[in-house]
Amino acid sequence: MTKVKILIPVYNDWQSVCKLIDEIDNLLINSEYQISVIVVNDASNYDLQNEDKIFNNIHSIKILNMKVNQGHARCIATGLKYIYEKEEFDYVIPMDGDGEDRPEEIKDFLNQIKNSYDKPIVGERIKRSENFLFKACYLTHKLITLTFTGKSIKFGNFTCLPKMTVQKMINDKATWNSFSGALTKVENDLISIPSSRGKRFFGPSKMSFYSLIKHSLSIISVFRKTFLLRSALFIILYILFIKSNASVITAIPLIFLLIAVYSISNLALRENMEEFDNSLKNILDISKIK
Repeated sequence: MTKVKILIPVYNDWQSVCKLIDEIDNLLINSEYQISVIVVNDASNYDLQNEDKIFNNIHSIKILNMKVNQGHARCIATGLKYIYEKEEFDYVIPMDGDGEDRPEEIKDFLNQIKNSYDKPIVGERIKRSENFLFKACYLTHKLITLTFTGKSIKFGNFTCLPKMTVQKMINDKATWNSFSGALTKVENDLISIPSSRGKRFFGPSKMSFYSLIKHSLSIISVFRKTFLLRSALFIILYILFIKSNASVITAIPLIFLLIAVYSISNLALRENMEEFDNSLKNILDISKIK
């Protein structure tokens, strides 16, 4: 039987994660796959309180409790490393725990596995549920990423990764910084299936404009060589274009670009392979719910 691990990072939002796991369990009636759930608890301020619920269809549920908060991307990276080194599996499905990655779409990934020939499957976002301002900011994020990297990245964490891809990702330091950037870097042949962004189960979205900018710059930092080359070309062409009308106002785009270069250089320092290799040492303990 094909073994699939669902990987869910969480920080404090246990109510959403419990609802998500419950919905996953209800979806798996008569499933031909052995589905297990690995939750990475990013040093939440309080523990899970609803441990007595019975899950009939999920094979096992484990919670990796982190000693120190390390952020969303590094939680996923730690989870991938743990699963690869400690678990028996064929595929990993990372997903957000707040309901925005819709649990009913897990079946779409499972159905696609049969025709994927061990290629990674990504949920290409075709529809979002956020307000107009967030959608505009997200479109800007995609355009900036495409402009400076040449990569059109239309997916997030919600993917289905075969074991070979997981191996590639845990051996690349970019995974410690950006999941989608790293996956695009290590795999050239991705299978896309349509994915509609759902609404959060509880509370407002935690993705702020600042978080979105940081997310975009983190992806770009994975392809920083391309970014630096394109930035240098832009600076040269722009200076030639404005040289007869140079002013403080015409210098503003250059100032923003230099700030971006500085920010991306700092974010690139997050790609620390030594920290990634030692990430399992940050696990305080493991709770087995089932």
